[in-house]
Amino acid sequence: MRFSFFHLMPYSAVDLEAIQDTAWINFSNSNYDPKEGHKLYNRYLDELEYADALGFDGICVNEHHQTAYGIMPQPSLLAGALSRRTENSKICILGRALPLTENPLSIAEEYSMIDNVTGGRLIAGFVRGIGCEYHSYMVNPANSLERFHEAHDLILQAWTQPGPTAFEGKHYRFQYVNMWPRPYQEPHPPIWIPSQGSAETKDWASHPDRKYTMLMTFSPVKNVIRNMNAYSDKCEEYGYKCQPEQLGWALPLYVAESDEKAIEESREHIQNFFNKFVLAPTEYRMPPGYSSINSYKMILENKMKFREQFLSIEMLMDNGMFICGSPSTVAEKLEEYQEAMGYGNLVIMGQFATLDHEHTKKSMQMFSEEVMPKLRHIGVPTVAAAE
Repeated sequence: MRFSFFHLMPYSAVDLEAIQDTAWINFSNSNYDPKEGHKLYNRYLDELEYADALGFDGICVNEHHQTAYGIMPQPSLLAGALSRRTENSKICILGRALPLTENPLSIAEEYSMIDNVTGGRLIAGFVRGIGCEYHSYMVNPANSLERFHEAHDLILQAWTQPGPTAFEGKHYRFQYVNMWPRPYQEPHPPIWIPSQGSAETKDWASHPDRKYTMLMTFSPVKNVIRNMNAYSDKCEEYGYKCQPEQLGWALPLYVAESDEKAIEESREHIQNFFNKFVLAPTEYRMPPGYSSINSYKMILENKMKFREQFLSIEMLMDNGMFICGSPSTVAEKLEEYQEAMGYGNLVIMGQFATLDHEHTKKSMQMFSEEVMPKLRHIGVPTVAAAE
């Protein structure tokens, strides 16, 4: 199994009492203090660099806009900073929201530069962006899926075809596609698709032309198991066997000396995360036209019961949305879930909401030294994914 450390970079200095209905879109930036932001950016970069030193296989950043939930509107900038200050970990951008940009070639260029600087350590994440981003950027969500697929095709053309070439799409048109620099990795960096498991994503990502890694995020474990099994079934329908490296699971996780201590130390912070930072009305998250009717129905059925009540740490642990405990407890849980899901990539969010630097580093160290070695042997490919 491969292990990555993901950072959301929340604005943890926020006054929690100020967050009433949501920390997204209309939560005023008067709540942001640049002096605190300066300290947090540098602290969070230190934590990502520490993950590289501890032996994590990947360090991960992502993109969100106009929110205290995560202050990373331009993750490529931070990936660039990490490129020169880390040595071994893959740098995973999970990911750039393709439909929000009017020029996907700029994303292709950013990714290609990072891949060159690092000598091929980039993992390229592509996302549509959650519904909130479409309010912030004033992009029509009804065109989201079309724009995503078209932007993806344009980026792949730029990375793989000798230029100059032309691209004529419905949303993007370029007379000259001539990528300088080309990616370091051939034919291009590995592509991951973070998702909450829509039918459209599973069908598209598993296609034999792609075989992308589907990374399930922030979902009850029963939903994760169902969606990973459905992805594997799609691979079978396409005539090949799904490999563990095509499946990833991302979730918040905390390790301490005992189960009791882990719960005590993380309780306040994980509850702040799900009840304050994640909080957003359904109309923000799911604007009209953003999802198909079937996907919208599935999301509502799976999510609404969690949005209508306070999420305690016990509820989050019972639903597999948060794992915490001693190293042996955490390792046992992860092995149990891996057997049910078949994933080969585990992405842990080791800092969440208001968790302080000292406890973040302690948990990271215990996980790397006492959990990762126990699980390295599981979730490994049986054959090369490209075969």
